[in-house]
Amino acid sequence: MTKALLIIDYTNDFVADSGALTCGAVGQVLQQPIADLAQNFLLNGDFVYLPTDVHTPHDPYHPEAKLFPPHNVRNTWGRELFGAVADWYAQNADNDHVQLFDKTRYSSFAGTPLDLWLRERHIDELHLTGVCSDICVLHTAVDAYNLNYPLVIHQDAIATFTPGGQEWALNHFKTVLNAKVI
Repeated sequence: MTKALLIIDYTNDFVADSGALTCGAVGQVLQQPIADLAQNFLLNGDFVYLPTDVHTPHDPYHPEAKLFPPHNVRNTWGRELFGAVADWYAQNADNDHVQLFDKTRYSSFAGTPLDLWLRERHIDELHLTGVCSDICVLHTAVDAYNLNYPLVIHQDAIATFTPGGQEWALNHFKTVLNAKVI
């Protein structure tokens, strides 16, 4: 069985105290569990992908511009990976089983080569971590489900800034997307 771990949007803007759209402390506690998972996947010969939100400030054509303040702007501190995940990535960025890539929509599949990469590598189980559990993690999970990827959600490695969003998303993963929540 070949697995892939997705570390979704674990950036300063989504996690750091001064991030533009932060989930704060609930996201910060995930840094070591996510870095440990990534290291375990790599040691097992599996793949680690870091789909990372990127934006142009005040883009009138992007739907998020009407919903959220500017965030994850290319080449800014806000778009850099946060904490232990940033450290792990810096140590492993040259490994051919590790890939950070841009995404411009909630889903890690929308407008990206992710599905192609997963199929080329014969991935038969997809593990999701990161933020926000009820936005980008959820939309990635929905697309993965529709593409027939078996899903594993690491509940201690996802978080959100929306009150009640975590519980709602965990229930949705289990009861609607048939994900294994561990």
